[in-house]
Amino acid sequence: MIPYESFIFFFIVALLLVPTIVLGLKGKTSKAYNMFVTLVVLAIVFSSSLVGTISLLVFTIWQVVLIKGYLSYRKQKNSTFVFCVAMAASILPLVLVKVFPLIGLNHLFGFLGISYLTFKAVQMVIETRDGLIKADIPLLDLLYFLLFFPTVSSGPIDRWRRFEKDHLTTPTKEQYREYLYLGINKVFRGFLYKFIIAYLIHHYLITYLPANPFVPLRPIVGHILYMYSYSLYLFFDFAGYSAFAIGISYIMGIKTPENFNLPFISRNIKDFWNRWHMTLSFWFRDYVYMRFVFWMTKKKWIKNRYTVSNIGYVLLFLIMGVWHGIAPQYIIYGLYHALLIISFDFFDRWNRKRKFWPKNKITHVISVIITFHFICFGFYIFSGILFR
Repeated sequence: MIPYESFIFFFIVALLLVPTIVLGLKGKTSKAYNMFVTLVVLAIVFSSSLVGTISLLVFTIWQVVLIKGYLSYRKQKNSTFVFCVAMAASILPLVLVKVFPLIGLNHLFGFLGISYLTFKAVQMVIETRDGLIKADIPLLDLLYFLLFFPTVSSGPIDRWRRFEKDHLTTPTKEQYREYLYLGINKVFRGFLYKFIIAYLIHHYLITYLPANPFVPLRPIVGHILYMYSYSLYLFFDFAGYSAFAIGISYIMGIKTPENFNLPFISRNIKDFWNRWHMTLSFWFRDYVYMRFVFWMTKKKWIKNRYTVSNIGYVLLFLIMGVWHGIAPQYIIYGLYHALLIISFDFFDRWNRKRKFWPKNKITHVISVIITFHFICFGFYIFSGILFR
C-alpha cells in the first residue's frame, strides 16, 4: 500500500491515531503508542513486497550501526578518513538502488522511501562529525526518527535535533489543540491539492496534451500547454502529499517543517529554491554546496570565490538531478538550474553596480512572471517529454 494514495490508508491511520488524539487532548504523552503506530503502518505499507520489507530491515540495521558506531568513535577521535568511510557506507545503499537498474538488477534491492531515510542518516553522520550531536541516542528514539511513518516515503526531510526536541516534549492541552487544528487543516488542504486540483489537471489536461488533435497549431501549442499544466500538476500533487505528511505529523505531536512556500511567486531562481521542496533544497545546500565551498576555500586551489561558488552550483544541481534518476532529462534539468542560478548570480552582481534593474513593485511583478516561465520550462525538461 502506497502512503496517501487511497482512502483506505487514511481510514486506517485515522483509526490508529484516535488514542493519540485522546491522550494529546488530555495533555498526556503518547510517545510509546506513536512508535507502535509507526511500526503498524510500516508493516501495512510494506506487506505486499517481501523484497521491500527485507531491504528496509537490512537498510535500517546498516544505518543504525553506522550512526551509533560513528557517534561512539567520534567521542574519542576525529579522523577525516573514518568520516569519509562512514559517509560512503551511509550513501552506498542509495547508490546501489540507482545503479542496479542500469545493469538489469531492478528488483534486487530497494524500497519506498530509501532516499529520504538516507538523507536523514547522512545528516546525522555529518552533524556528529561537526560536534552538533554528542550525546548517546537511545536506540528506540533513533529508529523512530529514521522510520517516522508520515514522512518515510517522500519527506519532508526533518533534522534530528529539531525532531528530538518535539519528541521529548509533551505538549500541554492547549498546545495539542493547536497542533490538532493545524494538522487537520493541513490534511484537508492535502485533499484539495492532491485529489481535486492535481487530479483535474492530470485528467483533463496532461492526459491529452500535447497530442490532443483539438489543440490548434499542434504540436507547438500542445507542448506549451503541457509545460504549464505539468508544472501546476507537479506542485499540487507534491504539495498535497507534503500537506498530508505534515498534518499527520502535527497530530502525532511532531512539527515536521514545511516543504513549500508559494514557489510560483518567486522573484528569482534563488528565491524559488528557498520556496520549492524546501527541506530537500536546504539539505543539499547545507550538506553539499556549503561543504564544497568551505572545502575549496580552505584548500585555496581556486582563489576566485565566484568561480568556487559556480562550481559548487554545478555540483549541487548535477547531484540533485542524478538523485532523481540516471536519465537524460534529470541530468539536463539539474544542469539547467545550475545555469539559471549562475546566470542570475552574475546578473545580480552586475546590477548592483549599474542599477539597471531597480527594485520596485513593477520590476518585482515582472521578475515573478519571468521566473515563473523559466521554472515551468525546467519542469518541462524534467517531465522527459522531450526525450520520447
